[in-house]
Amino acid sequence: MQRVLGPMLASLALAACVATPSTGRDGAPAGGISSDNLAAHLRVLASDEFEGRAPDTPGEEKTVAWISERFAAAGLQPAGDDGGWTQAVTLERTAIAGPVRAAFAIRGTRRGLANGDDIALETLHPEGNVDLRDVPLVFAGYGITAPELDWDDYAGLDVRGKVVVVLINDPDFETAPGRFGGRAMTWYGRWAYKYLEAAKRGAAGVLIVHETAPAAYPWATVRNGRAAPQFDIVRADAATHHLPVRGWIQRATAERLFADAGLSFDDAKRAAQQHGFRAYPLRDATFSAAFDVQRSRITSRNVAGLLPGSDRADETVIVSGHWDSFGIGEPDASGDAIINGAVDNATAIASMIEIARVMAAGPPPARSVLFIALTAEESGLLGATHYAANPLRPLATTAAAINMEMWSPDGSTRDISSWGVGRVSLERALQDAAKAEGRTYSTDPNLEAGFFYRADHFAFAQAGVPAITVGPGMDQIDGGVAGGMAARAAYFAERYHQPGDEFNEDWDMRGPTADTTVVLRLVRGIADSAQWPQWDADSEFRGVREASAGERVQR
Repeated sequence: MQRVLGPMLASLALAACVATPSTGRDGAPAGGISSDNLAAHLRVLASDEFEGRAPDTPGEEKTVAWISERFAAAGLQPAGDDGGWTQAVTLERTAIAGPVRAAFAIRGTRRGLANGDDIALETLHPEGNVDLRDVPLVFAGYGITAPELDWDDYAGLDVRGKVVVVLINDPDFETAPGRFGGRAMTWYGRWAYKYLEAAKRGAAGVLIVHETAPAAYPWATVRNGRAAPQFDIVRADAATHHLPVRGWIQRATAERLFADAGLSFDDAKRAAQQHGFRAYPLRDATFSAAFDVQRSRITSRNVAGLLPGSDRADETVIVSGHWDSFGIGEPDASGDAIINGAVDNATAIASMIEIARVMAAGPPPARSVLFIALTAEESGLLGATHYAANPLRPLATTAAAINMEMWSPDGSTRDISSWGVGRVSLERALQDAAKAEGRTYSTDPNLEAGFFYRADHFAFAQAGVPAITVGPGMDQIDGGVAGGMAARAAYFAERYHQPGDEFNEDWDMRGPTADTTVVLRLVRGIADSAQWPQWDADSEFRGVREASAGERVQR
């Protein structure tokens, strides 16, 4: 665990050590993005002093104050509510209070389930404590209804009042490319979709079978993510939007359940991958769960700073990244319980501050640039979702949203990447920016992980704004693609959403520095361009964007 000065002393120390460079050629600050500055920001923001940066904790208070100070020092203007640095984000907070009692039962035999080991439960439902007693279980394959693909796992089965067991990802992940386009995860493969689809059908709950490869993260990530309080935006339809209970079960737990019901989990999974699969009851198996819930309404905050534009100041380019992590979770083998979130996502906040500093020290961009550090990404992109519904600057004249996530400290790469397949002109613009820096652009090498749906740019995209999340490449200069893949696999297995994700003085900052430099060039290019970034013709977001075309000046 990393210990540092108290937050106020740390801020003062940073103010002293983060220099304002002189102006160089083309009005850009000499030296550009500073590795030392990035490391200095990370050393503070990912320290134990910030307690894992969970919303609605003292860690949030320290984080929001520190980012606001850094935005001011970088030369930005406050762009939040009422002339301040923050945008209030009202959230519903739900936390499990006390023990969780859960069990499967079949033919008179009851099998208890240990929360955190066999199962990981949560609820966002607004009414009362959780008390499910002997609720029938059904198996719904991948839990997908996709009319455009002629696929309906729920066809012919009423799941109202039942608990649905489903598989993670989608049917093509482990089979030959089929209706879901191969291994690249679709929206139908995400856990969020599976919960929503079952809730629409009146289910009492969903249990997702965890497997590391199709989920793209280990059980420890699931366990830690559900040990902390859960958050959601305020919804008028919360009682129907959310399931009474939801969660994950280990594959071994699912295998025992199916065996107790006289079924083979492997056979059931293979059948679910075939077109024409239909959901069915798990014989006479039932599920029970009971736990108390503490609910409250809290206010978290996005932090927003503006670099005003010159001749097109009413147009906006958003630069974003989320500041939140998971706070204090379950102790690891060393006893460390603070999930510091150094890579995920203090790296992006550090880069945002550096980009703001460099841009503010140079000539003003034509378009205004809004830097926004978003809350509650780890709870479902909630800060970004709130902003998209309550924008500080009009979305119709927001040219682009450039989000950053999880720079790698494992060595410089020849390439830079973006998450998922966005089908948007910004991907070509990123490629051009990388080329100008002597680097290449690579498409997402882990499409099966569904990263396109797991970052804040997705909330902007759903609102029509051309958006991408930029992340590190994989082709290491000193290790090649194999080295990059090994480093990424080790991070997700050993540190992602775990206490091991903390800053280390041995980090190689050349990679984050080079990546931040490419993003700086990308942002500056969009901000100075007279053109509007566009969704491709086959993008599902193009229609939403075109609805506001009349509000944009076409040049």
